[in-house]
Amino acid sequence: MGAKLRVTQTRSTISHIARNRATIEALGLHRIGDTVVVADNPATRGMVRQVRFLVSVEEIPDTEEKA
Repeated sequence: MGAKLRVTQTRSTISHIARNRATIEALGLHRIGDTVVVADNPATRGMVRQVRFLVSVEEIPDTEEKA
C-alpha cells in the first residue's frame, strides 16, 4: 500500500463556486472539522490542490514493513 493523506476541512464552502463545493464533497467532506483519509495519488493531490484554501492536509507515511 502507498502513503495516505489526511484531509481536514477548515473553511466553509458558502460563497464559493459550485466546482469547489463539488470537489469538497467528492473528497468525502461535509462540514468544517470533518477529516478523511484518502489515497495519495495524482488524482487526489489534484483535488486537494484545487481546494487548498478550504482544507488542511497532512501526509501519513506508509508504515507497513517490507519483509
